[in-house]
This record gives sequence, structure tokens and C-alpha cells, in this order.
Amino acid sequence: MNRKKKINDILKKKQKKKNAKLHRSNKPRYISKAERAKMEAEAAQQSAENTEEGTVEVTEPTAEASAIAEPTQVDASEK
Repeated sequence: MNRKKKINDILKKKQKKKNAKLHRSNKPRYISKAERAKMEAEAAQQSAENTEEGTVEVTEPTAEASAIAEPTQVDASEK
């Protein structure tokens, strides 16, 4: 009886391992505190670069941009 029980236990363990591999957890991957801090620093640096680039474009208007920004007004009497 013990021999049968051992064999069945071994087979059950193998089957459980196969099922566990098939059904992976939906839990997100763990990210350590140091990695999270590093990612935040990179994101802050990128956002700072983006804001610097954005202010450069805004502070240097071209003649075409000023012409587009200031449309001429048409009076109702001219129509």
C-alpha cells in the first residue's frame, strides 16, 4: 500500500507542477524600491527636458507665427 501511495503522490505532484506552469499569476512583477526611485528620477529628467524644449519654441516666435496669430478683422460695413 505504501508503494502505491508514494507513486500516486509523485504523480499528483508532477500534475500540480504542470498545472501551475499553465496558469501563471496575473500579479504584476515586483519592482524594488531602488528601481522605482531610479524610474522616477528618469521620468523627472525627461519631463524637465520636455519643458525646456517647449519653452524654447514658445520664446522664439517667427514672423509667420505672428502673422497667423494675429488675423485681420473684417468690419461688417466692408462686406
